[in-house]
Amino acid sequence: MLRLIASSMCLRCQCATALPLHLRPCATLSTAENQQTVGALYDLSVDIQKVRKLKGWVLHQSLAYTKEVAELLKDMGASGPSVARILTGHPEAVLCHPEQMQAQRELWMSVCPNQKELVGIIEKFPASFFTSSSHYGNQQNNISYFQSLNLNKRIITKLMASAPQSFSRPVEQNEVMVRTLQQSYQELGGEEDNMKIWLQKLLSQNPFVLLKPPEVLRQNLLFLKDRGFSTAELLHLLSKLRGFVTELNPDSMRRTLAYSQDTMGCSEAELRDIILKCPALLYYPETILAERIKGLLSAGMSMSQIIDTPTVLELTTQIVIYRIQRLKAHGYDVRTGSLEVLNGTKKDFEMSYEKLQLRRERPIFNPVAPLRADD
Repeated sequence: MLRLIASSMCLRCQCATALPLHLRPCATLSTAENQQTVGALYDLSVDIQKVRKLKGWVLHQSLAYTKEVAELLKDMGASGPSVARILTGHPEAVLCHPEQMQAQRELWMSVCPNQKELVGIIEKFPASFFTSSSHYGNQQNNISYFQSLNLNKRIITKLMASAPQSFSRPVEQNEVMVRTLQQSYQELGGEEDNMKIWLQKLLSQNPFVLLKPPEVLRQNLLFLKDRGFSTAELLHLLSKLRGFVTELNPDSMRRTLAYSQDTMGCSEAELRDIILKCPALLYYPETILAERIKGLLSAGMSMSQIIDTPTVLELTTQIVIYRIQRLKAHGYDVRTGSLEVLNGTKKDFEMSYEKLQLRRERPIFNPVAPLRADD
């Protein structure tokens, strides 16, 4: 078991990520670049010009561990080009002490399926791996806590990668937020047997929910309850929004709901139905909604079509216009049909488009048509 190295923390990493260049008292800078660091990076095919432009201060540090970090990554299975990409995008990695890097490697491997996957994570989220050793204890405690919740290891890995702040802070703060989420789920009628799966999906789709104040969630749910949403409907919204309800606040939701009701000319009950069909409407500002509704109406859509398929408002005006033109070129007029065909991701739309093509190109068989003589 590798000993905890908090007492010998990587001060260069800690200060470099926490302070701007002119406020880094622990950084040992020189007026000239460290040619040993520059040479080592050059040998690894790192884009030196990009490093100079974006994070040139790294090259002026008197002490770096360029070869050591490269050896660690290659030992984990990283290719030469992969090492070059990592150090080009996050050159401050070379300032981390080898012991700290090894400690991080062992910590991540306690939840990561294999080293190949860990290399892929480091390439996408290098700052999450090359972090200050002062966070090591909190990282350990948070991993243990999320494992005690029986969360999937991949979910924990994703949390560590995309929201490292939630692992570098004291575990007690995460415990409070998770309890709030669990209590809200149960109070809204969520089934105990499904709670673990629900929590995993929520954390997977919005890792930053852990960083929000717990009271924000309760305030938003109370506001929506006052607007007439039932407990079952609130559970639906909380599940559909996957924690984005913590990104909202009563004032913004009040403005959005007022604008939507006024523009669509619907009752409060009808507005609730629209929101349940498209929960995302809750967090779109009036300016964005106004632009998208205007774009749809200008393209010949009716307000009743928008109300029937409100999820079309999740798409930007540019995407909607592009898809309408594609469909029109193939003989489909969205003004007289459902807007559902416009919805979904690019892949979803292409699949719908292909189905329309096949339907249009397939010959129609007439069972009562007379057979030709030569048949």
